[in-house]
Amino acid sequence: MAIRNPVIPTEIIVHLGAPNEAAKNITVPFQEYIKNVASSEIYPTWPTDAIKANILAQISFALNRIYNEWYPSQGYNFDITNSPQYDQAYNEDGSFFETIAMIVDDIFNNYIVKDSQVQPLFARYCDGKTTQCDGLSQWGSVDLARQNKSPLEILKYYYGDDIRIVYNAPVEPNMMSFPGFPIKVGTIGDFVRTLKIQLNRISQNYPAIPKINDESVYYTIETSEAVKKFQEIFDLEATGEVDKSTWYKIKYLYNAVKKISDLYTEGISIDEAKLVYEKQLEYGDSGYYITTLNYFLDVISYFDDNIPFLNLQSETFNNDTKQVVMAFQKQYGIEVTGIVDANTWKAIREAYAQTLQNIPKEYLEYESEFYPGFFLEKGMSGEYVLRLQEFLYTICENTHAIPGVRVTGEFDDLTEQSVIAVQKRFNIDVNGIVGAATWYQIVEWAKSSKEKV
Repeated sequence: MAIRNPVIPTEIIVHLGAPNEAAKNITVPFQEYIKNVASSEIYPTWPTDAIKANILAQISFALNRIYNEWYPSQGYNFDITNSPQYDQAYNEDGSFFETIAMIVDDIFNNYIVKDSQVQPLFARYCDGKTTQCDGLSQWGSVDLARQNKSPLEILKYYYGDDIRIVYNAPVEPNMMSFPGFPIKVGTIGDFVRTLKIQLNRISQNYPAIPKINDESVYYTIETSEAVKKFQEIFDLEATGEVDKSTWYKIKYLYNAVKKISDLYTEGISIDEAKLVYEKQLEYGDSGYYITTLNYFLDVISYFDDNIPFLNLQSETFNNDTKQVVMAFQKQYGIEVTGIVDANTWKAIREAYAQTLQNIPKEYLEYESEFYPGFFLEKGMSGEYVLRLQEFLYTICENTHAIPGVRVTGEFDDLTEQSVIAVQKRFNIDVNGIVGAATWYQIVEWAKSSKEKV
């Protein structure tokens, strides 16, 4: 499993005023932002190790704001303010000290973290002369550097022995955590697991929110009920679906109960930050996401002559998958990399949904065979559950190899047992949930079982 570690953003959006103040936002390269803050806060004549300790604190402070989306979670459209009362001093027209700029260039992608946590430390600091605080004393760091203390020793003096420095973090464009589409029953992804973890932690402080019993990547009916209760408590429309406003309200409450932006924080543990699937898919990857990706690409390419149809029935991201991904990216005006990042994955999902809505007339008789684009689980009902049960009934009637179903449109225990039997037969994750891989095998088995009768 990968870890959702912080990255160094290429840019940061700075609000030139207090949070509620009517002031403009400016977008600044992250390195330039740190150079500006450091040149505003400290002196180039200080010992080098004191300068490094202060810059590491400034980097970590800014990254804490960004990683936890502190301001976006409150409805603001910026990452940080330039108000020292709330954040760090930034002067729009400020110049850099050359000595400080050189040090920033050397360490801008390093930051402070507590040993058992993931998020950058909320490295509070003050000058140590006119103001005092829980955190680093800027002038005090000078005294420690003159005692030959290293930057890490200086930082541990103020922030505790349980901190360390993360070196050479990757530099990437900053992306909002909200996936860009409503999250509802049938959705799957690491963002769903994140949502469940956050709701469960909030429920410790707000026990009316029901506990979600699993931390899987599936957005289940149980998850929907917890979301609905959260929405009721915090005066949001109680739909059970997570739109952008609900996502960031959950994020805000999670930050609050965990005291993320606090020096003495409960913090985000390594286990909480684990990703079940990588955030991007590329050559050599395998697993559920690849099976789903290949299924979606197969359907899209079958109906789009500009994308080669290569029959991608595989659990591996192979050369054929890469070729189709590159053709898809070219067709949809996305940078052609052959890698499925968040933007490409979102475009594929949308293209698949659009394809289902525009199936040519000559293929409408096969419409029921196409995966609906979202998973099906026990407790769901409706047209797609009915289709699923009809395929399962055909398998049972012709092979007697699965328990069978009642074709009612209600995903009940018997339907789940039959789905599990299919998953065991085809070596698919045995969970009773119908994703693209399970759907495909059920449809193909049902069709072949009819042919053999």
